Amino acid sequence: MPGDSPPTKLLASNRQASHNFFLLERFEAGLALTGTEVKSAREGSVQLKESYAEVRNGEAWLVDAHFSPYSHGNRANHDPLRDRKLLLHRREIDKLLGKTREKGLTLIPTRIYLKEGRIKCELALARAKKLHDKRAAARDRATKDEARRALRGRKS
Repeated sequence: MPGDSPPTKLLASNRQASHNFFLLERFEAGLALTGTEVKSAREGSVQLKESYAEVRNGEAWLVDAHFSPYSHGNRANHDPLRDRKLLLHRREIDKLLGKTREKGLTLIPTRIYLKEGRIKCELALARAKKLHDKRAAARDRATKDEARRALRGRKS
């Protein structure tokens, strides 16, 4: 049907990213992977917890993302922590390079997903939260939960 978005399958997500960072802007990037990395990712064996992205020598790289070795791989299996190239347009790379040079901004992968048979990585331009920001967010979440519970109790 026209207007429908293509189906996507979530392979990995970085759930702590929104807790530890203010996510300002998001980008979609392809990943240059080897065969066993693709098979491992399709099994859902990817961890993004401590990973980040950086621009070096005019190319974007995904650093410290853990793609577990493929279960049926042989001696040609991949290194789980190798840096992986992110596939972005030149203008996007230049924009990210300019933004990450600003004080306090970094690139965080928020999720890896399958889109039309290709593995994509969603990157977020992020600024780290201070401790008081995290406390304020937790306080806001708690008050919203209390209000939701109160409304639910009143309807019954």
